[in-house]
Amino acid sequence: MTDIRTAWEPFAFRGDWLIEPPALGEGADLETAVLISLFSDARADDDDRLPGSADDKRGWWAGPIGSRLWLLTREKSTNDVRLRARDYCREALAWMIEDQVADQIDVSAEWAGKINDRLDIEVAIYRDGKEILRRRYDWTWRQAQRTALIGRAA
Repeated sequence: MTDIRTAWEPFAFRGDWLIEPPALGEGADLETAVLISLFSDARADDDDRLPGSADDKRGWWAGPIGSRLWLLTREKSTNDVRLRARDYCREALAWMIEDQVADQIDVSAEWAGKINDRLDIEVAIYRDGKEILRRRYDWTWRQAQRTALIGRAA
């Protein structure tokens, strides 16, 4: 049985299930697992600086699902933030190596756009020495910051 297929919608800043009439789309299990791992909110560590409410650590308290990318929503476009984003992605995908889904995972992150307002994250996953998935995800920094500010005002 395959998973429900999830696709990343960069302009809407979210993942969503694909509908292939008359039902939900299936397949692309590895890509769906990457999307959930990267773009679901992982619980913040006790020493993480939280961007919103001092009490909101988000994530699921019982397990390491998702990434801590959400912690960067109010950060500036610096090299330190780029490296933290890369590390958060590596951390979020580490389960794939532990569960032997992959032998190697490469993650890179780089600032792009006219004023470094987009963080491009590239993920390459290998099994048995062969690349089985390569995807590039762009995370629009201005949109992420705007979303954080709207959420705070609500």
